[in-house]
Amino acid sequence: MSNNTHVFGPVPSRRLGLSLGVSPIPEKTCNYSCTYCQLGRTNCMTNKRELFYPVKEIADQVKKALEKNKAIDVVSIVGEGEPTLYAGLGELIDLIKTFTDKPVALITNAALFYDDQVRKESAKADIVLPSLDGYNKKSWKSIDRPYGRLAFDTVLDGLIKFGQEYKGQHWIEIMLVHGQNDSDEALSAFSSIISNIKHNRLYVNTPVRPPAESFVEPTSHAVVAKFAEALGGTAIDALVSTGFASDIVDDFEALHSIILRHPMNKFEVENFLDTRNVSGKKKAIVFTQLNSDKTVTATEYKGIITYRAN
Repeated sequence: MSNNTHVFGPVPSRRLGLSLGVSPIPEKTCNYSCTYCQLGRTNCMTNKRELFYPVKEIADQVKKALEKNKAIDVVSIVGEGEPTLYAGLGELIDLIKTFTDKPVALITNAALFYDDQVRKESAKADIVLPSLDGYNKKSWKSIDRPYGRLAFDTVLDGLIKFGQEYKGQHWIEIMLVHGQNDSDEALSAFSSIISNIKHNRLYVNTPVRPPAESFVEPTSHAVVAKFAEALGGTAIDALVSTGFASDIVDDFEALHSIILRHPMNKFEVENFLDTRNVSGKKKAIVFTQLNSDKTVTATEYKGIITYRAN
């Protein structure tokens, strides 16, 4: 397998374009265990920041990947869980900026923004994309299933403070889950909350990939559009189908390296193989390898088969 343990893609992003993914934390390490998470349930539930890997080790892999992928739009620090749990986050962003002029984005659940140091380090990124799924304590706990010692009011206060302090692009995303946070009551509450958070953009989404829990249902396109219009945001609940790439030579290993960090549906897999001129028997062999690999699960959701890490 590839030794690019911290870098994956480029992968297409509906908000950021072609994104080189950077994962500074171990797989499924998070302070949330969101019911809708496309990575599945959180394996390591923690709220303690750690230097899981040397900063230079990660940065060196990012540098090498950038040398091979000139066409990317952004370097995204996203992790396979919550990237602000990485204690070297600020240093990593600083180091990445010494060898690229591409914007650095941080995708986060914002749960640690109550911490002054986390806000300071996160603010080094050019674009910060925090999630905001709960409109009150009950919905927050139900959808995001946070680490036990976290409190909704504390987390929300941290997000408000970050918006006040941050000088870069602050893009908030709300993930709507049917029957959980998509009611008129929720819309009214979100409107009040958002009015207190300084931000540049707001996106409204709903799950399109297999969620961690089978009971999770996406809300309707009409409701997504309704929330987006009322909150002054943009609806982004469309499927992504093109743009995945890898500099790994072996076709299966290239595909596998992406899926371990970013789920891909059957059509995205086929498109990825097509861009590498894989067809016929060879494509069938890759799908056979994928379906028999014990580290990958094929899950059907809304009639579409999606591959993701176990």
